[in-house]
Amino acid sequence: MKFMTRSFYIVLIAAVALPLVLAGCRGMKSEKPPIHPNPNMDHQQRFEEQERNPFFADGSSMRMPVPGTVARGHLRTTANAPLELGRSASGDFVPTNPMVVDAALMARGQERYDIYCTPCHGFAGDGRGIIMAGNGGQGYGFVPAPTYHSDFLRSAPDGYLYDVIANGVRSMPSYGHEIAPADRWAIVAYIRALQRSQDAGPEDVPQPELDRLATSNPNVNVPN
Repeated sequence: MKFMTRSFYIVLIAAVALPLVLAGCRGMKSEKPPIHPNPNMDHQQRFEEQERNPFFADGSSMRMPVPGTVARGHLRTTANAPLELGRSASGDFVPTNPMVVDAALMARGQERYDIYCTPCHGFAGDGRGIIMAGNGGQGYGFVPAPTYHSDFLRSAPDGYLYDVIANGVRSMPSYGHEIAPADRWAIVAYIRALQRSQDAGPEDVPQPELDRLATSNPNVNVPN
């Protein structure tokens, strides 16, 4: 019993004293050098960016990838060319969007469009974004962005719009490094919706909606 009592008090004292000892060590600086599990990582032989490297004939330490190198996940084949390149196996622009165009894709396209496209092309796709029409309507000296509501872009294949997003055209830079292939197609789908919204006729309105308009607005001439 005495041994058990003594052991109990020893454990109790240790349980109380240990946190106090550890708390008292907070903020204390050790005079010993830090422990390096792998010192080779601290003193590795390497070259900084733009530093001269005498090993190579051109003296450059920043090397281009070996010809034919493809980053993991970026291998492009003719099998996925329509989705990733917007082109068929023969190299022609695909005529229509290969994605399933539904409400989710349109919502994603609107979100991405608002982020990346509206500064130049505007929320209506008329080329009057803040960069083009800001500064009191004078713009900021950039080449005017085209409107999506031209006959050329209305009749252009979907693959062309995709290619412009991915690779740029004229003064428009490439967004391929920022926008994934699926999101590029979502933007294309939303651009088509913008085009249709600015060039729609009565035949584009569902009949139930026409009936609702005729009922709620009896003084408005709603075509049948």
